Amino acid sequence: MFSPDLVERVVFESYTFLARTAKIHAFLAPLAGHFATDRLSALAHARNPQEGSVPQVLFVDEEDANRSQVAAALLAHYAQGAVVARSAGFAAGEAVDSIAVEMLVERGIEPPNLYPKPVTDDVVRAADLVITFGASDGIRVYPGTTHEHWCVGGLLTASTRERAREVVDAIDTRVTNLWEQIHAQATPTASTTSHRTG
Repeated sequence: MFSPDLVERVVFESYTFLARTAKIHAFLAPLAGHFATDRLSALAHARNPQEGSVPQVLFVDEEDANRSQVAAALLAHYAQGAVVARSAGFAAGEAVDSIAVEMLVERGIEPPNLYPKPVTDDVVRAADLVITFGASDGIRVYPGTTHEHWCVGGLLTASTRERAREVVDAIDTRVTNLWEQIHAQATPTASTTSHRTG
């Protein structure tokens, strides 16, 4: 589907993006491979969206270190392959916050390969639905993509365990409602761009 030059460029870009903030370089190559594969999969979907393909949802936060990661992991858990759930950040952080991982484990979710990723054009183009937390004016949503902004207060980084659970509970409620809506629809998210704040 893609030329060797394009694949090489995406791999190189992915490695470079992650290297900017990576603390442990021993795992950088496999993570870059995973990131590049996901980006190429998104690009393939954007170029040739197949009828009946699963909906693509992108969660975006400031650093892709907590809320976006939690939301994507929860949706992937509930959908069990019926949705592609991705996360990204306007400026990818150094690592996923440990408290975010802890909150997911408490819910019986132990997702592998959690790492902050920057927003790239390919994953935005592939998304049927883009959901932002925090600032949302730094992302361009394309025609045919629905955009929602979720006002879920508080980052998990500096939270107490009780506050962190409240934040994750709020995200979980929204993700559950989203999954119910997606599951009830025969086709991916709406064909016209809309902007909602809630």
